[in-house]
Formats: sequence, C-alpha cells, structure tokens
Amino acid sequence: MRQAFSLITAVFVIIIMATLAAFVFNTSGKIVQQTSAQYRQEQAALLARSYTELAVLAVINHDRNQTTPSCIEDIDGSVNGLVPGGAVSGNSGSSNGGYRVETRLYYIGNGLPCSPTRKLNDSNNTMNSTTTLTTDYNNTGASDAIAAILVDVFVSYKNPDAPTHEIKYHRRTLQKI
Repeated sequence: MRQAFSLITAVFVIIIMATLAAFVFNTSGKIVQQTSAQYRQEQAALLARSYTELAVLAVINHDRNQTTPSCIEDIDGSVNGLVPGGAVSGNSGSSNGGYRVETRLYYIGNGLPCSPTRKLNDSNNTMNSTTTLTTDYNNTGASDAIAAILVDVFVSYKNPDAPTHEIKYHRRTLQKI
C-alpha cells in the first residue's frame, strides 16, 4: 500500500513540475519576443530621427539659388541590407534584420527658388494634385526665401515573428530653415 502511494505521489509531483517548467518556458519566450520588438521599434525611432537631421542638413547645404533651380525631395537609404524601394518581406536581403528608410521633403513658403513637385491633400494627408504646400502668406520685411520644410520619414522593417508582416514607423517634422 505504501509503495502505491509513493508512486502516485511521485507521478503527481512530476506533473506539477512539468506544468511549472512549461509555464516558465512560455513566459521567458514571451519576454524575449517583447524585448526584440521593443529593440526594433527603438532602432526605427532612432533611424527616423537621424534621417530627419540628415534631411535638414542636406537642405541647408544644397544650393537652391542656382540658374536651374532644384530642390532635394527624397532621401532614401538602407540599414543592414534592406534595399531602398525593395520589398520588406521575402528573401530579398531582408533576412538579416535590416531597415529601409524613405525620407520625403516638402517645402513651405512663398518665392520658392525651386518648384517642388510634391502635392499634399490637407484633409487626410494623402498625395494628390489639388493642393500644394507652397503658400502665399504675407511675409513683409523678410526675404522671399523658403520659410520651412516638412520632413516625413518612413522606416520599414520586418516583424521577426511574422516574416511576411511589414512594420512601418513614421516621423513628421516641421523645420524652419
């Protein structure tokens, strides 16, 4: 009778330990996933910030008063292997945890030395051909230079848990130049 009771107790203890071990493994896996997702999100935010600063420096350094006026409108890049304009999902160089960065610049002001081709719909922030960002405000006493730029930075990367799922981080900045 005692041996049967010991056997039942041992089986019961093994079942409890296995359940506890499964719970610990499950919790630790979720923590690793959350930490990885948080790291990727922070990397995207830092990349968006640095590409915003790069865009502002590029616009300030660019000669907009030349005889054939031109403006910087796009700055695209890749970090760790994602190709600008390429697919985020699939096997096209995206398996190494890379990021694709797309920066779009819009010029705001009157007397623009360049003619931007970007157009923006004020109601829902989508591209169309009805409203330009060039405004005709009364800027008395100031030169007719570009007053500001609007910088949109989009950082795309893969979700490591769902390789076909693309995550996009967006940062919009208005910068006086």
